[in-house]
Amino acid sequence: MTALLAVRDLSLVISLTDGRRARPVDGVSFEIAAGECFALLGESGCGKSLTALSILRLLPPAAMVATGEVGFEGRDLLRLAEHDMRSVRGGGIGMIFQEPATSLNPVLRIGQQIGEALALHEGLRGAAARQRTVELLSQVGIPDPAARFDAYPFQMSGGMKQRVMIAMALAGRPRLLIADEPTTALDVTIQAQVLEVLDDLRRQQGMALLLISHDLGVVARMADRVGVMYAGQLVETAPRETFFTAPAHPYTQRLFAALPDPRRRGGRLSTIPGSVPAAHEMHTGCRFAARCAEVMPACRSDPPPWHAMGADHFMRCVLGQGTAQESFPGTKKLPAGTRSAGGTAGALSLLEVRDLAVHFPIRRGLLQRAVGQVRAVDGVSLALAPGRTLALVGESGCGKTTVAKALLQLIAPTGGRVVLDGTELTRLPPGQLRPLRAKMQMVFQDPYASLDPRMTVGEIIGEGIEALRPAAWPRRAARVAGLLAQVGLQAEMASRYPHEFSGGQRQRIAIARALAVEPQLLICDEPTSALDVSVQAQILNLLSDLQARLGLAYLFITHNLGVVDYLADEVAVMYLGRIVERGTTDEVLRAPRHPYTQALLAAVPTIDGRGKAVVRLAGDMPSPANPPPGCHFHPRCPLADAACRARYPAAVEVSATHAVHCLKVVS
Repeated sequence: MTALLAVRDLSLVISLTDGRRARPVDGVSFEIAAGECFALLGESGCGKSLTALSILRLLPPAAMVATGEVGFEGRDLLRLAEHDMRSVRGGGIGMIFQEPATSLNPVLRIGQQIGEALALHEGLRGAAARQRTVELLSQVGIPDPAARFDAYPFQMSGGMKQRVMIAMALAGRPRLLIADEPTTALDVTIQAQVLEVLDDLRRQQGMALLLISHDLGVVARMADRVGVMYAGQLVETAPRETFFTAPAHPYTQRLFAALPDPRRRGGRLSTIPGSVPAAHEMHTGCRFAARCAEVMPACRSDPPPWHAMGADHFMRCVLGQGTAQESFPGTKKLPAGTRSAGGTAGALSLLEVRDLAVHFPIRRGLLQRAVGQVRAVDGVSLALAPGRTLALVGESGCGKTTVAKALLQLIAPTGGRVVLDGTELTRLPPGQLRPLRAKMQMVFQDPYASLDPRMTVGEIIGEGIEALRPAAWPRRAARVAGLLAQVGLQAEMASRYPHEFSGGQRQRIAIARALAVEPQLLICDEPTSALDVSVQAQILNLLSDLQARLGLAYLFITHNLGVVDYLADEVAVMYLGRIVERGTTDEVLRAPRHPYTQALLAAVPTIDGRGKAVVRLAGDMPSPANPPPGCHFHPRCPLADAACRARYPAAVEVSATHAVHCLKVVS
């Protein structure tokens, strides 16, 4: 098959300020045929995005191509004049960037932004450009595309922004589309819609796709062939079926072993020690040797050769044919009964929430009169025992984080009760509430934004001790050192600043800060959503260890159902401000009864590439400012009828621990 794109021996060099030279991409070669999807897989810092930017010659000023060729339709793009590259960018090769919120111009309407690409590559303007833009928006699944033409990016959800990015990339009718982490941090339902759009367009138009991802499920869903990158080099390439049934390289096998799995519940996930080496480090042997359990003397002295492992399956490793997946332990079991120590399903509740409501007024006019309400949380009830984990799942915008902030009294609830360890929180004045904050702490989603860059790690962790545990203040240095050791960091790191740490280390620091005041309840808001699978495994192991040792209760907010299946004891599914299904993890994830829960589970990509379609979920969540009458889910539910549109369903007790709000479910 003739290659549409042929990358040959591509190497990049970046000149650092201290005079050193980094090689973030070093000798990468691969091909992509028309209509084929080739996936680049690996941890952050492996060089995947820089490889993609090299193809379009969009490298930062400090980076330059040292060697190699990028052949596209018979031309070497690295040797084209910049004027000629303008027709290639967008016209021959389109790109979907990782973060649509920063890639779209916030002051231009959606139609204007897509129109720029149409004017450049298609010569369309005016009514013709508007018609073509509406066609593109419809093609990528934007509801009411004619109305969205005049919308601004801030008026659209994350999934819709990503689909706008796809429409912009398709405006020039590219023959190759580069998608750089197109579904990172998206809900599973929106992720499924985006992936379906990309796959349909690829098959209908014969467009090639270069997919960059660290999500093995997404790769299994989309790819024809897979390439694994590590420290600037490809270390394994294989067809999808071969890759997911017989991964050969030790690094690839470790990535698989780090995936959360319900069979490993109560045990430890396999992790990869250390981190990806910095791009400026010099290597004489295998770049993975420092982290590999199968390392041999030859690995450290000579660059590993490529070995043919089978038809179109190649691996860069001295183990060659001798590598087998079974040589790597997947998990290590904890002693029986250590997980969730101090808590059982029948224990008295540490946290009790009854009919919690958080409504925000909508104000308009010169006098800012309230003309309506945003019902962000609308009657949520839940309970959590010591030492247990309750997962709160649902799409973005359903109210999960608002629930967390209302529990912590960071947002004043409109109604309902929050009882923590026997004390009602919602009616306490600030002076009485302050000492109780030590019992409940929060780990935020983004460790980059939640740690003050001007404070050292020691100051960040010690701040809570000074405010809420003043008796421990004289011993703060020893306390900080002990907390750092507790989360797997060294005591001397207390003098460093947040920018000196990796993403996984920052999240460990955030956990240490939360533990500094000896809480009983830890609220974790998407703590692993943007982490590589290897770093995610380290954080999940840490949370399990801390729960077993300290008897902590976790309210775990996430849209990653694999993490829920591994970590949680109970699950509550939230939709448009209300809990629609709750029960034990096995009840909700193995035998879901609500159509929304079934749709969430059906949308999760699996590493065997097989779908689990139960319910097809289309459209977007309605606005909490104008919730639909009756069951809130009925506009998107394939089972809805007149009764569903007339009244909100009461809870149906399927079992003693399993309840569902659906008229189609009988006890």
